[in-house]
Amino acid sequence: MPTTIRLPEALKTRIAAVAERAGQSAHAYMLDAIASKTEQDERRADFESIAGDRYEDITSSGKTIGWNEMRQYMLKRAQGVSEPPPKARKVVR
Repeated sequence: MPTTIRLPEALKTRIAAVAERAGQSAHAYMLDAIASKTEQDERRADFESIAGDRYEDITSSGKTIGWNEMRQYMLKRAQGVSEPPPKARKVVR
């Protein structure tokens, strides 16, 4: 279904130049740009949702894993060392 987008002339010129360098039509370039931005925003929304859920878990349980402990665990994993993950503990303030 056709959609009309009114673009300022300066932007049209920039798009045409970049699309030509990319070996695409301006239309194809704009479709790719819209798809890319849409995917980026969807991934950001997913990330924020997961982060919100995890923060809710921390605040409701009061438990978390300290950065230094998790960092050491991740470094060992990266080196191929297999060990159980650290346990979450109550946050001490």
